[in-house]
Amino acid sequence: MSQFTINLLFVGASFALYFGIAFWARAGSTKEFYVAGGGVHPVLNGMATAADWMSAASFISMAGLIAAGGYANSTFLMGWTGGYVLLAMLLAPYLRKFGKFTVPDFIGDRFYSRTARLVAVACLIIASVTYVIGQMTGAGVAFSRFLEVNNDTGLMIAAVVVFFYAVLGGMKGITYTQVAQYVVLIIAYTIPAVFISLQLTDTFIPAIGLFSNHTESGMPLLQKLDEVVRELGFRDYTADVDNKLNMVLFTLSLMIGTAGLPHVIIRFFTVPKVADARWSAGWALVFIALLYLTAPAVASMARLNLLSTIYPDGPTAQSIEYAERPDWVKNWETTGLIKFEDKNANGRIELYNDTPAFEAEATARGWNGNELVVNRDILVLANPEIANLPSWVIGLIAAGGLAAALSTAAGLLLAISSAISHDLIKGTINPNITDKGELFAARISMFIAIVVATYLGMNPPGFAAQVVALAFGIAAASIFPALMMGIFSKRVNSKGAVAGMLAGLVSTLVYIFLFLGWFFIPGTASFANTPDNWLFGISPLSFGAIGAVINFAVAFFVSSMTEEPPKEIQDLVESVRYPQGAGKAIDH
Repeated sequence: MSQFTINLLFVGASFALYFGIAFWARAGSTKEFYVAGGGVHPVLNGMATAADWMSAASFISMAGLIAAGGYANSTFLMGWTGGYVLLAMLLAPYLRKFGKFTVPDFIGDRFYSRTARLVAVACLIIASVTYVIGQMTGAGVAFSRFLEVNNDTGLMIAAVVVFFYAVLGGMKGITYTQVAQYVVLIIAYTIPAVFISLQLTDTFIPAIGLFSNHTESGMPLLQKLDEVVRELGFRDYTADVDNKLNMVLFTLSLMIGTAGLPHVIIRFFTVPKVADARWSAGWALVFIALLYLTAPAVASMARLNLLSTIYPDGPTAQSIEYAERPDWVKNWETTGLIKFEDKNANGRIELYNDTPAFEAEATARGWNGNELVVNRDILVLANPEIANLPSWVIGLIAAGGLAAALSTAAGLLLAISSAISHDLIKGTINPNITDKGELFAARISMFIAIVVATYLGMNPPGFAAQVVALAFGIAAASIFPALMMGIFSKRVNSKGAVAGMLAGLVSTLVYIFLFLGWFFIPGTASFANTPDNWLFGISPLSFGAIGAVINFAVAFFVSSMTEEPPKEIQDLVESVRYPQGAGKAIDH
């Protein structure tokens, strides 16, 4: 049986399961569409939240970025993990106590302002659409390889699939679909990692294998990897970062951006009680940890396996001939995500760090430039092929990668549709709209969002995890401060909240667009996205933390210069701080 057939069987079986669940659990009311009826068990909700959280960025792209950048890119792990703890401790139970199931609902009522609600809708849509771009980018990578089509075709297939079951099921269908997707993605991520860890270290737990000895050389695995990358002109894999300020700001941006993500926050309204929201957060953290503890090992082993494939006799010996390249390289070349150019016409693949610092060594070895470009987003998906694992493992990771990308995309589409149909149309434009009309508006807004995300996903402003990091920065600068001030400050009023959100959002977007293109349109960037051009060395990925500081400062300043919030609002804030006794989520 061919690998293509095996891939189709695994992917087809998983999709049949997702579609079946979506049809079985299809939403018949707005409450089922938005919060799954409010009766999901905390363990199941924790599993669904973990699937919602572990997106294409976590499953497909994060390990690839860590593999390429080593310790310097461990900020993705630290920021996202710390951010989820922040969300569970500081926001989830308090928002669940408040009872409204969307972020604009909370902000509109807490800051007693239609304008605040509209600004929150805008912030949510911008952050979520940016996030969906990253998911569609990852889904396109997975579909293109395992259906053996080019990347753009894979992206369009992904768009059709996720739109179908997200629109059909709403939150009720998405919740139970995500439970199944979590099971698929965690098995798909873990099994190849176990195989590869056994191959390289004789240790079956990847997280322990990372710090074990490399079987072939007898050296510690990370020391062996450092030696290999150093011989090819790269920084040591475990080398410290030069710009600590940027690293701290990036980690902080991911953390507080996580705590402001609307598609995760909305999940805590699908459980019956405040206590269940806390338990959901705890269970989700357990399920997330299973992947996040494995990811650094997957990244390190993938990098070592890739370089060992190109330099089978070591980095100081000759590389393989292009004609003798393994099948996995040929397969990924079809997608356009691996590109080879024989710059010195010697018929061999030279993969090294083509920088001035390594130029003398490269010249001495007859090299004329790096010849192999490998898209970082493919490393996790290609890992089983690089390690020559069985065909069924490759099919399994195909299903897992797609599950990760599509589960989060569906959750984000729901957050976007609820912001437009529930918060904008029903909450502001037409309060008397019927349930049927609201559901129709939600599904139309989903369609528009996925068309925009698919178009931008064909020319993304970075790798999947980098695009997602931009979304986190936008959420950090706009949504998180408003939620924190809404819960913990009785003094911040509507004028302060609106001014703060706008200041944080606009400053962050302008900084991002200057380096990554206005509205992410290719070719429109004002400056090259290089550290030399960054303000104080702060990357566009890290600016969300600065935007959050601007948001807080402006909100407190404007509030101090204007009237206090009404007494009933101050009493409301006081009651929300004690997350006991909340009733069911209010859907209207």
